[in-house]
Amino acid sequence: IEGKWGNVTRLTRQSFTPSGGTPLTMPTPDYMIPAVLLEPFSGITMPSLTEFISIVCQGAMIFGGVFPFIPQYLDIKKSGNADGFSTFVCLNLLVANILRIMFWFGRHFELPLLAQSIIMVFTMLALTEICVRVKHRSEILASKEHKFTDSYSAHPNNGEAPPRLNRSVSPVRKFFDFDRAYFWKWTYFTSYLQFTAVFTVVVGLMTWLFLDNMYYVETIGFLAVFAEAMLGAPQFYRNFVNKSTHGMSKKMVGMWTCGDCFKTGYFIVRQAPAQFWICGMLQVGIDISIFLQVYCYRNKAAIS
Repeated sequence: IEGKWGNVTRLTRQSFTPSGGTPLTMPTPDYMIPAVLLEPFSGITMPSLTEFISIVCQGAMIFGGVFPFIPQYLDIKKSGNADGFSTFVCLNLLVANILRIMFWFGRHFELPLLAQSIIMVFTMLALTEICVRVKHRSEILASKEHKFTDSYSAHPNNGEAPPRLNRSVSPVRKFFDFDRAYFWKWTYFTSYLQFTAVFTVVVGLMTWLFLDNMYYVETIGFLAVFAEAMLGAPQFYRNFVNKSTHGMSKKMVGMWTCGDCFKTGYFIVRQAPAQFWICGMLQVGIDISIFLQVYCYRNKAAIS
């Protein structure tokens, strides 16, 4: 029908006859829908099943890496004890994801993997913070302070060096002269932030200088995924030394394993660089080894 609105679609009352009954009329009123109003929606189609699955997988890649650490975070917060969790797991993932972010500038990979790395950095800092806070709060007797930016905590007077020593040491030496024996075992969370910032700046400058060097770019890419593949190694070593999995969340390790299997398959299907899926398989192997520890040390129960 043509009118001042142009071509329009006319919907009228429709009637139908049910089996064995009298005709019924639908109570649909007559009204006119201008075709010009329907035109913007003519190109809209439902996404295919493949596209939908792809979107879901990308979302799982971005946020899925965070979920395994939620049970461990809640266990530490509830129990007030972080002795069963190795904070070197956090160091491992911080280094791995910072390197992966730098690798992206030299060789662009999928944005979901980049977003995952950024989110994981903040997640590991949050987990490190609660471990440091719980440990500091649970100390009955105050221990010597250890910091990333200086080594004066070895001195008395609450970790402060004598005034004469303070005057004789330059600020540069004060910044770098830290106690290596207490690396990543510092007293305050600010030291962990300082290390993360220094590491990011140093690697960022090196990446900027050698961005066109294929060997450098591929090396940091391999180091990134290899460090992530060794994620469970600190926890495996801690369990081995303690001959117990007490304090370790089995839910966390279970989610690690499921996530790593999914991630490795995602790398293969999406044809990610070879470093990604090779190290992904190594990571799955370490996860399974930790589960074997749970079985071997089952007489010393771990929290679930």
